[in-house]
Amino acid sequence: VQLVESGGGLVQAGGSLRLSCVASGSGFIIHSTAWYRQPPGKQRDLVATITGGGVTNYADSVKGRFPISRDNAKNTVYLQMNSLQPEDTAVYYCNANFVLDSDYRRRMRGSWGQGTLVTVSS
Repeated sequence: VQLVESGGGLVQAGGSLRLSCVASGSGFIIHSTAWYRQPPGKQRDLVATITGGGVTNYADSVKGRFPISRDNAKNTVYLQMNSLQPEDTAVYYCNANFVLDSDYRRRMRGSWGQGTLVTVSS
């Protein structure tokens, strides 16, 4: 499974951006997708997750501001980022947990995107 993020950029504080994560490949079933972020010089932290069934979970710092959603027909997960603040500046990464149809053991596998930079100016 290949993941490609898009939608990052420069925005002023209080603004909005929508990130997209498109999964491509064949013969897989995604169980959950997550957005992580890594601010400059800091560790990568979980932002939000969504399961194949649509159950969501959020970090406290983004709860109520960054709704996560998915379009299964397009194999795409979105992160709508509202009321952005300078502390939201980071590289945002998409991560998917999936199983391969060809794997009879149904082992869970993971894949990361290349990241997209979000910069929020004050």
